[in-house]
Amino acid sequence: MTEVLSQDEIDQLLTAISTGEVEGEEALRKAETRKIKIYDFKRPDKFSKDQIRTLQMMHETFARLTTTSLSAQLRTIVHVHVASVDQLTYEEFLRSIPNPTTLAVINMDPLKGSSILEIDPSITFTVIDRLFGGPGEAAKINRELTDIELSVIEGIIVRILGNLREAWSNVIDLRPRLGNIETNPQFAQIVPPSDMVVLITLETKVGDVEGMTNFCIPYLTIEPIISKLSAQYWYSSIRKGGTTENLAILKKRLDTVFIELIAELGELEISVRDVLGLQKGDIIKLTNTKVDAEMLLKIGNRKKFYVRPGVVGNHMAIQITRRLEPHMDEDEMFKEIEGGE
Repeated sequence: MTEVLSQDEIDQLLTAISTGEVEGEEALRKAETRKIKIYDFKRPDKFSKDQIRTLQMMHETFARLTTTSLSAQLRTIVHVHVASVDQLTYEEFLRSIPNPTTLAVINMDPLKGSSILEIDPSITFTVIDRLFGGPGEAAKINRELTDIELSVIEGIIVRILGNLREAWSNVIDLRPRLGNIETNPQFAQIVPPSDMVVLITLETKVGDVEGMTNFCIPYLTIEPIISKLSAQYWYSSIRKGGTTENLAILKKRLDTVFIELIAELGELEISVRDVLGLQKGDIIKLTNTKVDAEMLLKIGNRKKFYVRPGVVGNHMAIQITRRLEPHMDEDEMFKEIEGGE
């Protein structure tokens, strides 16, 4: 099958022939030479360019969130940004990281399997030094973490996983959990060595110390949502303001929010002298309020309902009678309360 030359290639060949740089027969031989792309069938590409780009955008969000949270916790300048997103075998990933290092095995619920968060030792010991009250200077330490240091770094990783969940929220309601922390890469065999993984490399800088943070996700783990890793799906999710899963998360979080309810009996303007003269047993007559009239119920600072006072057991209580009409002004409210409507 003959390769069709582009117009630019034809122009370059004609120019080379006319200047004598290339002979006619040599030009023909070059034209007939086909471009060959090397392809290794032992490690086929699992991710398309569009999927790689989507993963990069997701983890750029993750990097921004991590930059903010770590800067606040460590009280120093932290920079995290995505350096590259590559696909390779798990064995190649393990060979590329130092030993010992900090390897956090992450459960990717509801996805099957686990992923690996690897933090460069220089970053790990700088973070620990900052949290222990030190300046966080670069230190060439090559050893495993002590039990106390492991406990401290666990807290950092758990905070980072919260950022990961938020960065993935437009694709899936990911609930990452820290499984265990290893220091020897040979003890972190989450998939067979020949399995393909996607590796997100994050350049991390804490103060003046620089290092790499790697997030390794096996293809088998990410396969169920591979169809969602497209720019079209990503942007459509953002335009919709989030997925159904996001709304469920927001509702669940709002369930734990406390807000103040205030039932107003009435109001009265009196002088400071009268306030100072008040004693136990004094009766205060409220204006614009009848004994059998409805009261206003405020949620926060907004008037929302009409209510009546009462008692339930030994406790004072109110009963909601009707909703306050929207856009009703103060005069209309008091007219309705006075009329007992």
